[in-house]
Amino acid sequence: MKERKRSFIAFVRGRVQGVYFRDYVRTKALGLGLAGYCRNGEDGVSVEVLAEGDTQALELLVEHLHRGPPRSRIDSVDLSWDEAAGDATSFVIRW
Repeated sequence: MKERKRSFIAFVRGRVQGVYFRDYVRTKALGLGLAGYCRNGEDGVSVEVLAEGDTQALELLVEHLHRGPPRSRIDSVDLSWDEAAGDATSFVIRW
């Protein structure tokens, strides 16, 4: 029996803007075979990440969200899990 695809939306807060965080997330997500997007939050201190795919790959991406690239500082990662909608075909950075 094939595993169902899952998704999550995460709001990552801290020093995550201006430190290549979105590019870091995109690179990690594509390497894990995930689809979705990331974009800067309007508050200036968060990044929104929507990802879907296999549960194990998603859990690895969550670990990367907690780590971040070298110049980042992660204060919190708020996650909400759901079934995958299946709308996304790649992982992109939204503006």
